[in-house]
Amino acid sequence: MPYWYYTKDKLKNSPSKKNGIPFDKECKMRYEACRYIFDLGSQLDVSTSSNATAIVYLHRFYMFHSLEKFDKHIVATSCLFLAGKVEETPKKCRDLLRVAKDLVSNEIWKAFGDNPREKVMTTERIILQTIKFDLQVEHPYKYLVKFAKAIVADKSKIEKIVEMAWTFINDNFCTTLCIECEPDIIAMAMLYLSCRLSKFTPDHIKNKSVSQHEKHEWWELLVSDVSKSTIEEICHNVLDIYQCDK
Repeated sequence: MPYWYYTKDKLKNSPSKKNGIPFDKECKMRYEACRYIFDLGSQLDVSTSSNATAIVYLHRFYMFHSLEKFDKHIVATSCLFLAGKVEETPKKCRDLLRVAKDLVSNEIWKAFGDNPREKVMTTERIILQTIKFDLQVEHPYKYLVKFAKAIVADKSKIEKIVEMAWTFINDNFCTTLCIECEPDIIAMAMLYLSCRLSKFTPDHIKNKSVSQHEKHEWWELLVSDVSKSTIEEICHNVLDIYQCDK
């Protein structure tokens, strides 16, 4: 089974970088491709998991291929086409292309060529080969729900915290976080950040009292083998995204 997680050094020496695209520009191009997937998925009313899976495919694909050689909108469209089938929310290629044409400029649409359907189908095959037909993807959402259910606290407070964490997860799919950290760690980091911003510290996890585990943080009772520095680094990166958007 392929290992799909990469260090920062590996990310900064991607095929796109070797092809002359600066790292900052590559991050921006990945971000734009992911936003396009969300927009395309929204117009077609596909599931959250289909969008997320498509984005993971895209990030994995560009660890093997350059953005210079493979147009991001074509790859993104093909990733969503493939993800829809995997997540059992399939959309016809012609419907994807109809919406895609409305979303992008005429200049961008030219990249789809004279036969856009064939372009997407061909790209889908390249994606499948690139990701070694490893199609099943786990996402942070299910872990977020699982962890939240384990926290003993006022239901309305937890619901607001989960809603905030869910938004953080969505926004961070546009970054390379999903190919840097496992989904359970991402979920915990987003939950941890949401609790911090809500000025809330859980006292009880399931039937465990946090105070009875003095050597543990509350989140360590839910996920193991991850350091506080890792959790906090993820949180800082999350906040940096919103800072950059200002």
